[in-house]
Amino acid sequence: MTDVAIDKVLVSILGRALRAITDEMSLCMERSSRSPILCEARDFVTGLYDAQGRMLEQTENLPILSFSLGPVCQHIAEKFAGDVYPGDVFFHNDVFSFGNQNNDVAAFKPIFVGETLVGWAACKGHQADIGGAVRGGYNPNATEVWQEALRIPAVKVFERGKLRRDVWDLIFANIRLPIVQEDMRAEIGSSTVGERRLRALIEKLGLARFEAHKQALFDSTRRLMEAEIRSIPSGTYRGEATVYFDGRNPGSRHQIRVTITVDDGRIRFDYSDTDRQTDGFVNGTYTSTASATILTFLQMVDPRIPHNHGMVAPIEIVVPEGTLLNAAYPAATTFGNHLCPPNADAIIRALSPVVPERVTAGWNQLLCSLSTGTDPRRKETYVDILFMGLKGGSGATADCDGYDHIGMIDASGGVLDQDYEMFEQMTPHRLVSHEYLVDSAGPGRHRGGLGVETRYVIGSDDTQLVTFGDGDVEPAFGLCGGGDGTLNFIELRYPDGRAVRPATKDHLRGVPAGTLYVQAAGGGGGYGPPEERPAEVVAGEVRDGRVSVEAARGAYRVVVDPQTFALDRAATDRLRAERP
Repeated sequence: MTDVAIDKVLVSILGRALRAITDEMSLCMERSSRSPILCEARDFVTGLYDAQGRMLEQTENLPILSFSLGPVCQHIAEKFAGDVYPGDVFFHNDVFSFGNQNNDVAAFKPIFVGETLVGWAACKGHQADIGGAVRGGYNPNATEVWQEALRIPAVKVFERGKLRRDVWDLIFANIRLPIVQEDMRAEIGSSTVGERRLRALIEKLGLARFEAHKQALFDSTRRLMEAEIRSIPSGTYRGEATVYFDGRNPGSRHQIRVTITVDDGRIRFDYSDTDRQTDGFVNGTYTSTASATILTFLQMVDPRIPHNHGMVAPIEIVVPEGTLLNAAYPAATTFGNHLCPPNADAIIRALSPVVPERVTAGWNQLLCSLSTGTDPRRKETYVDILFMGLKGGSGATADCDGYDHIGMIDASGGVLDQDYEMFEQMTPHRLVSHEYLVDSAGPGRHRGGLGVETRYVIGSDDTQLVTFGDGDVEPAFGLCGGGDGTLNFIELRYPDGRAVRPATKDHLRGVPAGTLYVQAAGGGGGYGPPEERPAEVVAGEVRDGRVSVEAARGAYRVVVDPQTFALDRAATDRLRAERP
């Protein structure tokens, strides 16, 4: 290729332009998809990749999907080398060829300038159904992949702009809900927007100039990440976290163990000592684990670093096949995305002794429920993941409180809750309340984020309820003297007066209309000694209903009048002075 002079300003402009394209792709997907999982919760990611499948930029609406497209794009580019044409579209979800979760189905579209393949546009989103034994895709009783979903290895559904009707019909004949076809068309539309915009950008710059500045962008980003890694003391650090209950063996526990090695601008995450895979669906894939690892580490570095191939180049991730975090074929793996929180806990515990100012206290673990049945108003099938209640608070940091009710799974937040009215329109259920949970946050100089309590009345007699998650055994942990958050639970209060608490991985059938669903999502861990939190702040939170009078006195050593909510300064000073 002819030598091209590098314009540093253009490198920066190129990075911003690529991000603008993926943002537009994201907006297109949000506005054209139909399932609330996509158009409301934004459980999807959009991205651009070069001809080899290396990341150019991404818009990461859902953190756990953040780095799940690149490995698949490289896989498709290699598998179909010489057989890729303008107008092609590929689908993929297969967890044994770099997919992260069965329900997360991706569309990839190649981008050509003239006869030259210059890149790929892609969109991946969580689909409302993907076949398998249970409507909605989560089967806590699964022991192998075929009981979970339809596997879609990389397959071409459009060739040279023409729909391959036989392939399309084969896929969707194995998926229950027609809305999935519509949402996959939205993914294709999003990718088409990316295709048009990137082609126009390259044509404007010229291919040689684009390629040279792309590489300069990669190199610049790599240097930024290497500098961030060098700011962490060199050494080897170890962390551990527990996954409770594999869905099959009550009381079972499985350990995630990570060894982190920092050396001269590179960082290595080695999970070789993690427990072996389970015989149920509580297993991860390499891609889900790698994505969880990267997004957790990104919380500890400069957030302005562009998200492209250069960012991940100094990061090495080792996850041996056959372990809990990289289950071997044909294992069930639907729970894999939800191993992100304990994975993050292990990383935080490993690095908190050396970079305490960069880590957070523990985040509340996810506990989710999926309800499905027939809406009696329309006689139509519905599937809903209760996004508004599945996640509590984040952990506090050295200089700020945790985020109250982060709204969605896994580290980084970033996903909207459900709109209340839309929840009642799209399901037969009636929402009773959704509010912050008093005293759920771990106390500390900076408190953890508050959790929430959600209540709704089930509206269909044939309701199936699938629960999946954790956090009912071990709460979010505090750091540097901070206290723990609270535990999760789900409770069903049946019309006949029975109260049942399902397991954290469970499948309940025939839940009748009129049953009250109650869910508590715990708070995050606190950071620093609670008695160092300003008494005026604690009193204000008592007045606002975030902290009870009793917790203010017991955890924070702050005395507040229960009637006026006024701070009793003298009593508080005496109480705090008594503390050894």
